[in-house]
Amino acid sequence: MTSLLLPEADTAAIPLAPAAPGRKAVISREDIVQAALKLVGPHRSVSTLSLREVAREAGIAPNSFYRQFRDMDELAVTLIDMAGKSLREIIGEARLRASNGNSVVRSAVQAFMEQLRSDDRLLHILLREGTVGSDAFKHAVDRQLLFFEEELRVDLIRLAEVNQTGLYEPALTAKAITRLVFAMGATAMDMPHDKLPELTEQLIVMVRLIITGTQTLAVTGSPDH
Repeated sequence: MTSLLLPEADTAAIPLAPAAPGRKAVISREDIVQAALKLVGPHRSVSTLSLREVAREAGIAPNSFYRQFRDMDELAVTLIDMAGKSLREIIGEARLRASNGNSVVRSAVQAFMEQLRSDDRLLHILLREGTVGSDAFKHAVDRQLLFFEEELRVDLIRLAEVNQTGLYEPALTAKAITRLVFAMGATAMDMPHDKLPELTEQLIVMVRLIITGTQTLAVTGSPDH
């Protein structure tokens, strides 16, 4: 997993007033982010966290929270953005290691499911907040999905050119694959871990079906014709 540290400008510690016993004298955005990550998980949405709860976990007074974040929504969106960036890097590295269409599908899907199986809390946030969070959270998740779709679109075009297979509606194909993988991932969060290998294989087949369909349509044209 990539580092959870935020950019230097965001993580600079800010001195506070003299701290009460048990509370930190300085606090950074990273402290608050890590405190929130300790509280969330596959069965706990960031939308259920209270400011006081996060502040207590971070060892700060509630008012100190506002020195780093405007409100809990800003903290949640920060976590979602971190989750998206981290997962894109992991899946991107998996795609680069693959050398052909089939192995790209398997490598990317396996990388995604391995993060899920590892109880990656950032991934859980990304998957859950798109369905149960506030509108601000859902917009943040959708923005991350659009990033995934664009990167996948570029990869699909590259692979189609290399393999000379053709490609129908690359943007729509990328959207279909991305939305499928994330929907299945959200379902898998609540499944026993011993069921995930079977689901992984099913998901690989589903993605290949989409790719086969887009390759076929590149030859036959729109299904409406």
